[in-house]
Amino acid sequence: MGPMRLRIFTEPQQGADYSTVLRVAKAAEDLGFDAFFRSDHYLKMGNVSGLPGPTDAWTTLAGLARETSRVRLGTLVSAATFRLPGPLAITVAQVDQMSGGRVELGIGTGWYGAEHAAYGIPFPPLSERFDRYEEQLEVITGLWDIPEGASFSFKGTYYTVIDSPALPKPVQRPRPPVIIGGTGARRTPRLAAKFADEYNVPFAGVDDTAAAFGRVRQACAAAGRHETSMIYSAAQVVCCGRSQTELDRRAAAIGRKPDELVASGLAGTPDEVVKKIGTFAELGAEHVYLQVLDLQDIDHLELIAAEVLPGV
Repeated sequence: MGPMRLRIFTEPQQGADYSTVLRVAKAAEDLGFDAFFRSDHYLKMGNVSGLPGPTDAWTTLAGLARETSRVRLGTLVSAATFRLPGPLAITVAQVDQMSGGRVELGIGTGWYGAEHAAYGIPFPPLSERFDRYEEQLEVITGLWDIPEGASFSFKGTYYTVIDSPALPKPVQRPRPPVIIGGTGARRTPRLAAKFADEYNVPFAGVDDTAAAFGRVRQACAAAGRHETSMIYSAAQVVCCGRSQTELDRRAAAIGRKPDELVASGLAGTPDEVVKKIGTFAELGAEHVYLQVLDLQDIDHLELIAAEVLPGV
C-alpha cells in the first residue's frame, strides 16, 4: 500500500464530556495511532441526546496537549465563522507550544446553520463565508509565516490587520500543518493549492475521492506547486467486528445499518477494512481519518489497532 497513517477522528458534540474525550485520546496514543482529531461543532446532529452538551474544540485540544505526549492533535475542521483569524492564530500557536509541536489546523467555511442560530453566531450566505474563509487563511498563515521581529499587515473586505507583531510563534516552523477539505469543484481546490499542507475528502466514495484528488492536483499544477508537496487524505466512518454479530452490535450502537456502512464507509472484518483502506491508498491517500462515533467502545479501538493498523 505504501505509507499510510491512521488517525482517530471523533464527534464529541454527539454526547461526550472532556473526560470521555481524554480517555479516547489517550487510548489512541497508547495503541499506536498517528493522531487524535475532533470535530469543531457546538450542536448535536441527528437522533442523539447530545448530553452533557458541547465542548469547545480548542479548549479540549489545549487540555489534551498537556495530557498526551506523542499523538498529533487537530480539528477536522474548525469553522471560520466561529472565531476571528488573529485570535485563532494565537490559540493554535499556543496549543502547539503546549503540545511540543503536535498540532494541526483543519479549517473550513462553516456549514451547520442550526448551531450558529443556537449560539448566536452570524451565519452569512455561502459566497460570503468562502470570502471570509479565504481572508482568514491569508491572516492566519501570514501571522505564522512572517519572521519573528517583523510585523504583519493585511487589508481585506472583512478583516484588516495593522502592524501586528505576529506573536506568539508556533513550535512547528514555518507553521503547523493546515488542512483544507471538501469536494467543492472550484474554490476549494484553488484554496487548497494556495494554503494547505493537506487536502482531505470527507465521507466520499472511492470514485468521488479520486476525482477530488485530481482537481487539487490540477490546481497545484496551475499554482506552480508540485502535486506531491500536498498530503492527500480521506475521512471515513469505521465499524469493525471480528464476526457479523460484533459488527451488527457496533452498527446498532451508532444508529447505522451494517450493509450501509460496508457500502459507504470502512466496515466489516479487520481484513475487509484493511482492503478498503487500500483502495484509498491506491489513490494516493497518506492519512485516513477513522471516524469513531461510539466513544465508550474502547474495545473497538483495540481491535483496529491489533488487526487493522498492522495491515496498512
